[in-house]
Amino acid sequence: MGTRAGTFVVGVGVGYLLGTRRGRELLGKAGGKAGEVWRHPRVQEYVQDVEVQAKEFAKAQGTALKDKAFEAARSATGTSGDDAPSVVVEPDTRYDI
Repeated sequence: MGTRAGTFVVGVGVGYLLGTRRGRELLGKAGGKAGEVWRHPRVQEYVQDVEVQAKEFAKAQGTALKDKAFEAARSATGTSGDDAPSVVVEPDTRYDI
C-alpha cells in the first residue's frame, strides 16, 4: 500500500469515527476503557517507577549539562573560572528619587 492509499484509509477511518453516531460511540467506549486501564493499580505502579527513573535521569543529565556549559564558557572566554569576570553589566535602571 502506498503512502497516498494509507493516508486515504486513515482519513476514512477518522472520518467514520468523528462523523457517524456509531463511530463516536465506539470512540467514547475506547476512551472509557483507556481511562479504566490508566487508573488500574498495576499501571500506576509502573507510572510511578518511570517517574522516579525520569527524575533521577534528569538530575544526572542536568549536572552533566551544567558542567559542560561552564567548560564551554571558560574555553570561550579564556578564563579558568577562578578569575573575577572581566565585564560587569549594569542594568539600565535609573534611580530618580
